[in-house]
Amino acid sequence: MTSTLFPLTPAGNREVACSWDGDPADVACHGPALLDRLANVRSPLHIVRLPSGTLGLTTRGVIRQDAAGRLPAHGTVPPLYPEWLGNRQFQEAHHTRFGYVIGEMAHAISGPRMVKAAAEAGMLAFLGTAGVVPDRVERMIRDLGDALDPAGRSWGVNLISMPDARDFESAMVTRYLQHGVRRMCASAFRELTSDIVRYACTGLAVTPAGVIRRRHHLFAKVSRIEVARPFMTPPPAAMLDALVRAGALTAAEADLGARLPVAEDVTLEADSAGHTDNRPLAVLLPRVAMLRDELTHRYRFPRPIRLGAAGGLGTPNAVAAAFSLGADYVLTGSVNQVAVEASVSDEAKAMLAAADVTDTAMAPSGDMFELGVRVQVLQRGTLYPARARLLRELYATYDTLDDLPPRRREQIEREIFRAPLEEIWSRTEDFFREQRPAELLRARNDPRHRMALVFRWYLGSSARWPIDGPMDRRADFQLWCGPALGGFNAWAAGSFLEDPRERTVEQIGKNLLEGAAVIVRAQQFRAMGVGVPAAAFAVRPRRLT
Repeated sequence: MTSTLFPLTPAGNREVACSWDGDPADVACHGPALLDRLANVRSPLHIVRLPSGTLGLTTRGVIRQDAAGRLPAHGTVPPLYPEWLGNRQFQEAHHTRFGYVIGEMAHAISGPRMVKAAAEAGMLAFLGTAGVVPDRVERMIRDLGDALDPAGRSWGVNLISMPDARDFESAMVTRYLQHGVRRMCASAFRELTSDIVRYACTGLAVTPAGVIRRRHHLFAKVSRIEVARPFMTPPPAAMLDALVRAGALTAAEADLGARLPVAEDVTLEADSAGHTDNRPLAVLLPRVAMLRDELTHRYRFPRPIRLGAAGGLGTPNAVAAAFSLGADYVLTGSVNQVAVEASVSDEAKAMLAAADVTDTAMAPSGDMFELGVRVQVLQRGTLYPARARLLRELYATYDTLDDLPPRRREQIEREIFRAPLEEIWSRTEDFFREQRPAELLRARNDPRHRMALVFRWYLGSSARWPIDGPMDRRADFQLWCGPALGGFNAWAAGSFLEDPRERTVEQIGKNLLEGAAVIVRAQQFRAMGVGVPAAAFAVRPRRLT
C-alpha cells in the first residue's frame, strides 16, 4: 500500500493542501521513464499523486500552496550531487571536490601517476611508500609537490607501522616534514608513537579568528576499537612534554595539540585488502561513531572527528551503504589496483580482473611475519597463500634453519626459493646491509631471527614480482585484494569498465560516486512511498566527464 504524505505547517499539526500544476503526461510512475527520472540526480523531482492513487515523479510543472492545481502534490526532492555525499567539511578541510579517498598501496603501486590523476579529478590519494627505499620516496614527494602544490591540489603519503624499526619510521616522518607533506596516513599501527604525534602537532597555530589551524593532517587507518581510541584523544601529556624537551615541538604547539585529537580523520578499515581484521563495516563504523561522540563530548573538541569507511567498497551499492551508515568520506583500495595508473604488471592486472568475491584468502604478512599478522590476498591463480602459510608453520615449529628436516628443507628450496637457503641469506644480507644494518646484527646473534629474515625474503619478493611481472614467478604473485574487487569486476562486466584500458582511477571513482548518489536518492523516494523498482538500485557504469 502506498503511503500518504502530507506537508505540514511550521507548527507541524495541520495539513496544508498542495497541488501540482502541469501536464499529467509528464509524470512517470513506472517503466523506463521512471528509471530515467531516478537516474537524473542533478534535477529536483516533484512527487505527484495520479488519479489512480499512484505516486509518480516529474521534473516539470509547478508546486502550488493550494488545491487549485491539476493533481495533489506531496513535495519536491532537491538534487543530490555526488559531491554532496558524506560530510562536506571533509572537502573543505582537504580542498577536494569529492569525499573520496584512494588508499595507499605498498611498493608505490599507488605511485605519483595515480596520485596526480586522483588530485586532478578532485579526489585525494595517498602515495604508497611501504617497501620503497627512502631516496626514491623523497624523489616521488618532490615530483608530486612540484606538480600539484602550485595548483592547490591535495595529496598525501603513507607511513606504515614498522614495530621492529621505529628509527626508520622516525626518519621518514622527518623527511615528510622537511618536504612539506601536508597529509599523512598512518596505517597498521597498533599503538600511538611519538613520531605520529610530532607530525600531527608540528605547525599548529591559532588564526586571528581564534580557530586552531592544522598545517599537517593525519589520517589514521584502524580496524579495532582499542587502536582507534588513542588517535581520537589528545596526545598523552608525557609524550608532548618529551617532544618539547627534545626540541621536536614548541611549547605552543604542544599546548594546542593537547586540545585536539591526534587525528581528525580516522578511516575505519573493514574487510579490506592487505592488513585487515575482516571486520564488517556495518558493525565497525557505528561502534566507532559512538566512541567518537563520547570522546568529543568528554574532551570538548572544537570540531568533530571525521570517520571514513574502507573495505568492501567495490560497487555503488556498497559506497551508498557506507554513506548511509554515517561515513564522512569513503576510501577505496582493491579496485584501484586494476586501474590504468596502478604500478603493477599487465599480467597481475589480468589476474585481479578475473577475481570474484570468494577468490581471496588470508596469508602471513611479510612486514609483521614474526608477530603472526596476516594480510588478505588474491587466492585464485596463485600459490602464494599456501606457500606463505607453510613458511609461517615452519617458523612456528622450528628454532633455526638447521633444525628443518632435510626433506622439508629440500622441498622449500626447490619449490619456493628456487635456490639454496644459504644463497637466499646472502641476498638478504645484501638488502639489509644497505637499508637496515641493525637487522643483520640481530640475526647474527639470534638464529631464529635469521630464519625469519630468510623466510621474509620470499614474502617480500612475492610482493615485488607482480610489479616487475616475471612470468616464471606468476604462481608466487602476492596480490593484496579484498572481496570488493570481485564485486567491482562483476559490476563492471558488460560495460566499458570491463576493458582494463578504461579503468582509470577517475572513471572508477566517479562511477562509484555517481551510482551511489542514484541509489541514495532512489531510497529516499522509496521511503516516501514512490514505487521504486529494483532496477533503480542496479546502476550501470557509464563514461563520465
